[in-house]
This record gives sequence, structure tokens and C-alpha cells, in this order.
Amino acid sequence: MVVAFCGHREVDEPENVRFWLEQTVQELLQRGATQFLLGGYGGFDRMAAAVVHSAKQHGHAAESILVLPYLNRNPSTDLYDGTVYPPLENVPKRFAIARRNRWMADRADVVVACVLHEWGGAADMLRYALRRRKEIIRYQERNG
Repeated sequence: MVVAFCGHREVDEPENVRFWLEQTVQELLQRGATQFLLGGYGGFDRMAAAVVHSAKQHGHAAESILVLPYLNRNPSTDLYDGTVYPPLENVPKRFAIARRNRWMADRADVVVACVLHEWGGAADMLRYALRRRKEIIRYQERNG
């Protein structure tokens, strides 16, 4: 099972989101997750990568992959087992992240989403994944 993550750059309720991510990743590992695709941008992506990395430190064998939207960057890969660059060579730079997100959603069996408003790249990826009929596990904001 392949899992992709999408979420906003800024994370509201970081303690709640991290707790939810930890539970969600454990559940997905128990269900047979073999690969996690991560974007590496923003607060949610970094948190998801850290949670997956921590789970792997406790003996889980799933692969953690950083999906790169650009080749000319040198991102930190400490939290990942490897990187992949989708076929984006001919995509204009301003569309690279959106196309990378679609590539991730297309390959995923499950999309884990922390999308709390309807604009931006995370919301676009979630809508795309819904149209592709992917299983969505979505964080629900706690009120009060």
C-alpha cells in the first residue's frame, strides 16, 4: 500500500496534528503500508516525515520517499530513505509542485490530508485525490 501526504505549510494545533499523524501512520503500517510519499515543503510535510521516520526507528520496514518537484535543489534527506523526481522536466517551474502533487496522488492508495481551508496546493491535491477516488484519511480540526 502506497500512502501520500498533503497538508498546509502552516500547521494549526501542531500537538493535535502530530498525535493524529502518529496514530494514522501506525494504523496504516498495521494495514500493510509499504511506501510513504512525502513532499518535503512546509510544516505538515516536515511533521509527517518526522512521524514516519520515528515509526521506522521502531522497526517498521516501510519506505519513506521524498518526491522532488525540482532537480536543482539540495533538500535535506535525513528523514527519508530516498528521493524520486517525477517526469516534470517539461513542466514550467510555477506548475512543478502542483504536478508533483498530482503524481503523488496518482500513485497513492491512501492520501493522508490535513487540509483546513479550501485554497492552496494542499486543497488542490485533496480535491484531485477525491476525483481519483482515492481513500482519504483526513484530519478534523478540534473546536474548543
